Amino acid sequence: MKALRDPDCLLSDGLAAIRAQFKIPAGFALTVEAAARAAAARAPADHADRTSVPFVTLDPGSSTDLDQAFAIEAAGGDLLLHYAIADVPWFVADGDPVDAEAWARGETTYLPGGKASLHPAVLSENAASLLPDGPRPAVIFTTRVAADGAVMLQGVERGVIRSRAKLAYETVREDELPPGFAELARRIEAAGDARGAARVDPPEQEVERDAAGHFTLRLRPLTLAERRNAALSLATNLAVADALYAAKTGLFRVMAGPSDSAVARLRHTARAFGLNWPGQATLAQFEKELDPLEPRAAAFMLAIRRAGNGASYVPFEEGVRPWHAAMAATYCHMTAPLRRLADRYVVRAALSVANGLPVEAEVEAAFHRLGSVMGKAGARSAQVERAVVDLAEAAILAGREGEHFAAVVTDIDPAGTRIQLCDLPVVARTTAHGVHPGARITVRLDTADPARRLVGFSRIA
Repeated sequence: MKALRDPDCLLSDGLAAIRAQFKIPAGFALTVEAAARAAAARAPADHADRTSVPFVTLDPGSSTDLDQAFAIEAAGGDLLLHYAIADVPWFVADGDPVDAEAWARGETTYLPGGKASLHPAVLSENAASLLPDGPRPAVIFTTRVAADGAVMLQGVERGVIRSRAKLAYETVREDELPPGFAELARRIEAAGDARGAARVDPPEQEVERDAAGHFTLRLRPLTLAERRNAALSLATNLAVADALYAAKTGLFRVMAGPSDSAVARLRHTARAFGLNWPGQATLAQFEKELDPLEPRAAAFMLAIRRAGNGASYVPFEEGVRPWHAAMAATYCHMTAPLRRLADRYVVRAALSVANGLPVEAEVEAAFHRLGSVMGKAGARSAQVERAVVDLAEAAILAGREGEHFAAVVTDIDPAGTRIQLCDLPVVARTTAHGVHPGARITVRLDTADPARRLVGFSRIA
């Protein structure tokens, strides 16, 4: 949709209020900045020279905090994925001011037109970021990907790399990517299908601000380049998780799948949306066939996400296999240490395990603290994201009170009836009785208050 011009500063003022409400820091204390500058000057010393390897990065075009770079090579019928991860542990020492601040923040918080980074920019957008403007220290994970998508961690080392190109999801061409990129992604996806993995990537309500200061609210599905790029992280995370579990250490990402009763409700919801869910197909199989660009399918994908259980972090526990139902595998996070605190410690553990060294005591201790810290950080980020979307919805609808809108019922829960407008990327609740998921209704806009981030509809037909 077209940009929101925001002449009355409804969004600008609202974003400032959100920052204040959730205590989003505007910057870093002088002591943290000074420590970060000192850390940024630390030259690589324990790193092999890997500048001849043709690494590239692939991210949103505006990104400057680049956690990952990759190169791919053939090894017989297998593919070797060389995945370079920003060597944040090289720069950030346990207990220093940068470390203490990262523990307080947990993760980078994103807002339209800005972010509250986990680390000062001198590290996250310069010295530690895998930008193509010079050599950078990295931790390089080499994962062997078999023809059937099976993964095995082959090695982990510290190395100095030089990215050949900063590629963007929005503009990347097939010929700019390493040979084997699409095939590797295909193998990982096929292996996930064989395991019964159920990764749902519905379109996201997203608020962005362009260089002119204009805002856009849209429902944005993932691009093909994003989905394929995600497979590289997935392959590495799966391989590292297996290696750490075998070594009886690690911090894992776990999630339970939807209950049988939730799946039964989803079958009714799919039927109401007019979606053909074959009786013999599992939820994981069915959702693979959904087109996120089709409104009914997109709404159903959102319903699937709400039916599931949230993911969390747990440390290794003897006799317990950590399991992520959506991945249908033991899984961890370690590919974004510039933006997630937990990843830094998983990288350190993997570096030790892969090289036959004991995991540092500080890392093992951190694994038992990180679940709570990351849970709080994730909850705060989700609240901020929801507040931003609420604000944008109210701003786009302000002044249109009394107008009628076509809508579709996406689901019904104890809190009321959730709807999605047919012609605007707005998801809201309304008072509607005697309706079912998938029903098309007409609603009247009663309230659109950006100051309170409040939108209210009532059903008229």
